[in-house]
Amino acid sequence: MAASTDTTAAPSSTLRHASGNVLAFFILLLIGILAFSIRLFSVIKYESVIHEFDPYFNYRVTQFLTKNGIYDFWNWFDDRTWYPLGRVIGGTVYPGLTLTAGTIWKVLQSLNIPLSVETVCVFTAPVFSAFAAWATYLLTKEVKGAGAGLTAAVLLAMVPSYISRSVAGSYDNEAVAIFALIFTFYLYIKTLNTGSLFYATLNSIAYFYMVCSWGGYTFIINLIPMHVLLCIVTGRYSSRLYIAYAPLVVLGTLLAALVPVVGFNAVMTSEHFASFLVFIIIHLVALAYYIKGILSPKMFKVAATLVVSVGMVVCCAVVAVLVAVVASSPTKGWSGRSLSLLDPTYASKYIPIIASVSEHQPPTWPSYFMDLNVLAFLVPAGIIACFSPLSDASSFVILYIVTSVYFSSVMVRLMLVLAPAACILSGIALSEAFDVFTRSIKFYISGLSETIDTQAGDAVSNVLETDKKQDLLKEKEKPSKKNKKKEKVIVEVEKTEKKRPFVLPVDTSIFALFLIVLLATFYVVHSVWAAAEAYSAPSIVLTSHSPEGLHVFDDFREAYAWLSHNTHVDDKVASWWDYGYQTTAMANRTVIVDNNTWNNTHIATVGTAMSSPEKAAWEIFNSLDVKYVLVVFGGVVGYSSDDINKFLWMVRIGGGVFPHIKEPDYLRDGQYRIDSQATPTMLNCLMYKLSYFRFVETDGGRGYDRVRRTEIGKKHFKLTHFEEVFTTHHWMVRIYKLKPQRNRIRGKTKKSRSKISATTTRTRTLTKKNPWH
Repeated sequence: MAASTDTTAAPSSTLRHASGNVLAFFILLLIGILAFSIRLFSVIKYESVIHEFDPYFNYRVTQFLTKNGIYDFWNWFDDRTWYPLGRVIGGTVYPGLTLTAGTIWKVLQSLNIPLSVETVCVFTAPVFSAFAAWATYLLTKEVKGAGAGLTAAVLLAMVPSYISRSVAGSYDNEAVAIFALIFTFYLYIKTLNTGSLFYATLNSIAYFYMVCSWGGYTFIINLIPMHVLLCIVTGRYSSRLYIAYAPLVVLGTLLAALVPVVGFNAVMTSEHFASFLVFIIIHLVALAYYIKGILSPKMFKVAATLVVSVGMVVCCAVVAVLVAVVASSPTKGWSGRSLSLLDPTYASKYIPIIASVSEHQPPTWPSYFMDLNVLAFLVPAGIIACFSPLSDASSFVILYIVTSVYFSSVMVRLMLVLAPAACILSGIALSEAFDVFTRSIKFYISGLSETIDTQAGDAVSNVLETDKKQDLLKEKEKPSKKNKKKEKVIVEVEKTEKKRPFVLPVDTSIFALFLIVLLATFYVVHSVWAAAEAYSAPSIVLTSHSPEGLHVFDDFREAYAWLSHNTHVDDKVASWWDYGYQTTAMANRTVIVDNNTWNNTHIATVGTAMSSPEKAAWEIFNSLDVKYVLVVFGGVVGYSSDDINKFLWMVRIGGGVFPHIKEPDYLRDGQYRIDSQATPTMLNCLMYKLSYFRFVETDGGRGYDRVRRTEIGKKHFKLTHFEEVFTTHHWMVRIYKLKPQRNRIRGKTKKSRSKISATTTRTRTLTKKNPWH
């Protein structure tokens, strides 16, 4: 009978398992469709266009790759950026995004699907968001099972923090890097659970793709060593841990060094030293465990002393080498962004170019609720669930969320790294809670059906139970093999009774399920709103709503089109670095600085020119062979991200290289003002004049700035060294041309010596005057 029941139960369990896998497959397919479709609001509401600033450079590089091939891409020297220095593109970019989109375009062309490069670039991020959701399922499944994996996947598909960087048109490195990050973590946990060298090799390849895609790969190469060290310290070392870590360091570092932008930085910078130190420690621990297995306890003590002493000598030698390497660098081997993460005040003190970027600022508390919503409240419950029971995989997830919370609190851009961890822990919390509540309801329903049967045969069962207990007591007194087997059965029954699953009252379970559904509904509504309204608008096309209807501001493309059609192809355009990528990609003109921000002195030169009087600024721009100057001004329409609001950063960056530019000269009693109380230095600098030239004509002579909400201080003035050549429809972009230098006229009128001396004395007195007035 037992054999027959086992044979019938096996096919049913296999069928149940197969149907569960099929159902999970279709759910994952729907999650992928959801992740892709929720990011299409930008295309539906506006058009298929590249967003923001950096994506335009990536789009331009992808165009070059598809047109000229991979070899020309690696050797491309771009002379249209950072004039007159130029830039070697192949050695200064992370090529993962470009190579991915270029490969997709090539495959589509081979299949006779005629999509343009721009279309492929626009939809790359939504496609990889689906891949990221599937990778989140795989990672969470390794930690807490398939139910938690499906929940985490659907949460990641809609989390606003990830949507902000992966909408259609957001063609930036994070579009593919988040998928690479999650997939690398999944393969690490998979190797940790299985001890398979195959998965360890795949993990190194996934890490290589992450290195190709984004500079945030240093988060991986520091988080995994931290987890390995945590496992060693807590006594959880195993051969599986060694297989998961050692190949990653060796093979992953060798592959990372193949990326030109990384090169020998993979072994020479402080961001990678932690992985090498833990690599030495895990080998010492592995050697100690190996010696312990083949020696007696006494011999092991002697060998352990020897191994520890040798290990200390090796570690001291490695630390000495690292200290020597680090001491030779002024930043101690750390990059500026890494130092700003470790010390949040470092960038504002020493590198204002990093602090000037808005996405490098610390987030506010409302931004956590905006980007994570209810996940911020579910994460603590997920952390508690990971402790029951605590495994190597769950400890990694806990360490992931702790480190990502810290880094996201320092830099708002790293909210993107926090989002997957928050989704994983929230998925675990919801899955565990749903399991408890549904189990309680099932227990209650099954209890109701059983009470009907038990009431009918209550008397018979009581008699049988008393008889069985008496028989068991008699058999216990007789020591025999059968009695011992029955004792084991009784003990197992008692254990199963003790291990009865946790059950809540049915009313509490139903109410809790209702709250979970309510929270899920609120999360879905918020995520859809964020995707449709908050993060779908491209920065190059702006909109506003008023009682008259929808207003579209397409001034940026209007200005770039004017530059493309009305200037010479070799003309140089100067602007603040924010608009360099767009000017090069859309206007096809040479720029002085752009968003790469690799040369602080060059950016400081432009900042100094904007902060200087008109004549001094003209001399600086003329020395750089600049023909046109572009400024962004929002005082007419209320666009707050204009150059006047960014001007203090120009002063700070310029003053960091050129000491005669001093920030207090532009402040009145410590306040930044553009009204009648503004300082003469501020009212006479080039940025003020180029922004507010003819501004009084827009509102009948009042000169009211809608962004600063005040009337400007200097309303009527003329330009002597610059001339206005184009202003867009809404005055958001203004383009000026440098006037040519006046020719010297000789020999027409002979001046007397007295007249010449009088003019020279007059010029001397003029030169003594303050040039700012």
